[in-house]
Amino acid sequence: MENLIFSLNVTVPVFLMMVLGMALHKIGWIDDEFASKMNQFVFRVPLPLLLFGDLAAVDFGEVWNPKFVLFCFVVTVLSISIAAGISFLWKDKSIRGEFIQASYRSSAAILGIAFIRNIYGTSGMAPLMIIGSVPLYNIMAVLVLSFGLTGREERKTGVLLKTFQGIMTNPIILGIAAGLLWSALGIGMPRILDKMLSSVAGMTTPMGLIAMGAAFDIRKAFAKMKPACTAAFIKLVGFCALFLPAAVGLGFRREELVAILVMLGSAATVSCYVMAKNMGHEGALSSSVVMLTTLFSAFTLTGWLYVLRSFGLI
Repeated sequence: MENLIFSLNVTVPVFLMMVLGMALHKIGWIDDEFASKMNQFVFRVPLPLLLFGDLAAVDFGEVWNPKFVLFCFVVTVLSISIAAGISFLWKDKSIRGEFIQASYRSSAAILGIAFIRNIYGTSGMAPLMIIGSVPLYNIMAVLVLSFGLTGREERKTGVLLKTFQGIMTNPIILGIAAGLLWSALGIGMPRILDKMLSSVAGMTTPMGLIAMGAAFDIRKAFAKMKPACTAAFIKLVGFCALFLPAAVGLGFRREELVAILVMLGSAATVSCYVMAKNMGHEGALSSSVVMLTTLFSAFTLTGWLYVLRSFGLI
């Protein structure tokens, strides 16, 4: 019971914030445009500053873990490969790209940091997990979403270049890089700057989760149900069952293991839908997986945390 209560204390507050966003959208206090602006603001300002502050305040040698980053990268490659193999179950070639992307691409930044901060009070190993997985998420999304599309070569090339530019100028990646550089140079954190960073970074979790909840449309979860349910199961259960034991066997514990859990088993990111639409897909399958995984990850993440806690791994 103690382990179950611990798990619920981590997950329930996160999803209650999302429910609050849904409620505020329902009564008209947050419209779609405002929710989109909130998401952009969190992505560009408080989230990068939060990651920068957490990394800048610690010793570089303690933060950098090449084994952990390599594990995240390799597992992401394997997850994409497995999802690609399963996608051939669907006769409709046009949905394979959407299926692959929605199966592997996690909401690693906002949800991941929210969970880890709920447990440990800092973003922990989330920045290194993001380094090992998120750039690969974006690059592979362009490649897999090219499946089943013809006559759009010029458009695909443009999106590929835009995606590369986006990775190089990604505020999250820049915040992590700046934090690692600050830490490596041994620069102290002035008290005034530290207070400013703490105040702005404190907006990350509540604003991000409220915006995510406000953008949730449960009606879209019923489109493309069979492939959507398959992708959601892979995302929330399959990859965790396959790769968490490997992570434990390699000696990852505490913040490392929670970051890996979030990478493997958190909800599919809204970026799946945005990228699919930009690449010329219908987007119905992507939006369905985002909705289903967002809805059910409250239960599956609680379950995984309960299991890890029961075995004394976190």
